[in-house]
Amino acid sequence: MGGANLELFKFSVYIFFPIATMYYFGAPEFYKTHVKQIKFWPEKTNRPPTTREDILIEIEKLKAKKKIRETHVENSDIV
Repeated sequence: MGGANLELFKFSVYIFFPIATMYYFGAPEFYKTHVKQIKFWPEKTNRPPTTREDILIEIEKLKAKKKIRETHVENSDIV
C-alpha cells in the first residue's frame, strides 16, 4: 500500500494541522481584525423594567392600553 513514508506524512498532518490552525486562529491579530469588528446585537434593545417604580409605570401603561382597547371594542359593537 503506502509504506512508512506515507504513514509518516499522515502522522505529521494529523499532528501539525490542528496546531497550525490553533496558532493562526488563536493569534491576537486574527481576533482584532476578524472577530472584534463583528457586532451581533444592537446597542440598544428593549429591556424589561428592573425597579419597582419602573414596573408600576409599565403596569399603568398596560392598563391604559387595555382600557383603550376595551372602549374601542365597545364602541365598535354599538355601531
